[in-house]
Amino acid sequence: MQFRGAFTALVTPFRNGEVDEESYRRHIEWQIEQGIDGLVPCGTTGESATLSHAEHGKVIRICVEQVNKRVPVLAGAGSNNTREAVELTRYAKDAGADGALLITPYYNKPTQEGLVAHFKAIAKEVPMPFVVYNVPGRTALNLLPATVARMAREIPEVIGIKEATGDLKQVSEVVEFCPQPSPCSRATTSRCCRSWPWADTGSSPWSPTSPPPRCPTCARPSSPGTWSPPRSCTTR
Repeated sequence: MQFRGAFTALVTPFRNGEVDEESYRRHIEWQIEQGIDGLVPCGTTGESATLSHAEHGKVIRICVEQVNKRVPVLAGAGSNNTREAVELTRYAKDAGADGALLITPYYNKPTQEGLVAHFKAIAKEVPMPFVVYNVPGRTALNLLPATVARMAREIPEVIGIKEATGDLKQVSEVVEFCPQPSPCSRATTSRCCRSWPWADTGSSPWSPTSPPPRCPTCARPSSPGTWSPPRSCTTR
């Protein structure tokens, strides 16, 4: 499956302290009916940091089952603990997810060399496509463009980056430094449109949890030279 267009970072509904499977399945179905291009269970929006491992595995499994190969599933599986990230990524692969979304290690603040080692270790243990998630506002570290380019060259499993720095210069440098086609993907909706001129694949916004229909339309033409459609979508 191709990871292109707009992917919704799904909420994880709970009822009486348990995952509300019925509501979750209904929400997934609605997203697909509205034309979303892909789904992300257990991302930040899904409160992955507060899920138990059992809940984490269950949420991914339900999503994969409900989607039934109609759109790609990019399952959140990151951790600041490399062994835990391996375990969560293995959950995602065993459940049948098409890829994993792996956040950079938070709180620990590893070096750039340490970041490369972290993702190499995950790829070695669980070879599957994954998108690196760079969100310094939550992790207290920044995955630099040169490091992204190195990972794109040295780790075949790295197929993209969810770039959420909000720094347009960094977005452009990721595209410039990386092998072509660029593995640059889009993130935060507040700057999503402005980053589209550098985009190669699309968007992973949180906003389609409520109104997804416009997002795929805006994200799909996000190849070089197609600036007008995204701008018109954002200014509606």
